[in-house]
Amino acid sequence: MVVNNPNNWHWVDKNCIDWSRQYFKEALVGSESKDETATVAISDLTSVEGDVEVCQRKGKVISLFDLKLVLEFIGFTNAGNSKSIKGSITIPEVAYDSEHDDYQFEVSVHSNPDVDNQTEEQIRMLAKSKLIPQLREKLFQFGVDLIKVHSSDIQLPAEQVKSQYTKSNQLHKEKLSTQIFKETTPVSTDGNASSSRVPKYNTSTLHLEPVFNTSADQLYMTLLDKERVAAWTRAPPNIEPKEGSLFELFGGNISGKIEKLEPSKKIVQSWRLATWERGHYAQLEISFHQGSTETKMEVNFTGIPVGEEDAVQSNFEEYYIRSIKVTFGFGAVL
Repeated sequence: MVVNNPNNWHWVDKNCIDWSRQYFKEALVGSESKDETATVAISDLTSVEGDVEVCQRKGKVISLFDLKLVLEFIGFTNAGNSKSIKGSITIPEVAYDSEHDDYQFEVSVHSNPDVDNQTEEQIRMLAKSKLIPQLREKLFQFGVDLIKVHSSDIQLPAEQVKSQYTKSNQLHKEKLSTQIFKETTPVSTDGNASSSRVPKYNTSTLHLEPVFNTSADQLYMTLLDKERVAAWTRAPPNIEPKEGSLFELFGGNISGKIEKLEPSKKIVQSWRLATWERGHYAQLEISFHQGSTETKMEVNFTGIPVGEEDAVQSNFEEYYIRSIKVTFGFGAVL
């Protein structure tokens, strides 16, 4: 049953540790791998320690978890009268910000005086080479399934939400449902595609639709032309209206890369605040919708670190929207 949370505005969290224990037991126990000489299978889940929560605020649902798992396995060779060999697999960290290849597995074989060392090593290597890849895939799916199962308990359906702000956040999040747990890899402005050194955040989105009393052409150039940008930022910018170019605004407090330009229609940038961990970029997409006497600027942020949404919104509204309107007379300032 959804808690009383009108318009999905307030912070609501749900403890899911018991559900997680059952989830891992069903998903992992029974996993089996074999080759022409031996078989190894997960026989038990002996420990799940840590915290698991699903949280909702302002129409956005996120997961926060950090767990340690211990599994028992049993193995045996395919030779006749083979003795069983038992062991354990410890996974020290299963966290909300873990990438697919981040999981570490500590494989131990319990000593058995009836089994020679060569056979023990054979079972251990089979567990590492064939069983662990299965476990890795199932662990990575956990975050997606966690939100899918529990979001409905802490969030009203979109059709019951009257607030356009929270409803917009909720619908936008549903549109990106395939990326709920892991959103698009942040862009690295040094040209490296690898995410191995990029800090990992649980991320969120932001949607704004300010209106300006000017044409789409004028508004588009106001965000890109160096002299115009200097006027509304009140500081010398480093910007060039060219795809692939880097930019810095407000003395380096905002920086990024221009990814795509469609003249008078769209600007796409990788975008970051200087206070974020080095290497993390959100994506900012600005679309321009020309009306008869005004232009709506549709603003979509993805990849904002959770907890930074209000700071990004207030700064964008104050230092972009309000400043542009005041500087160029493009509309009333509220």
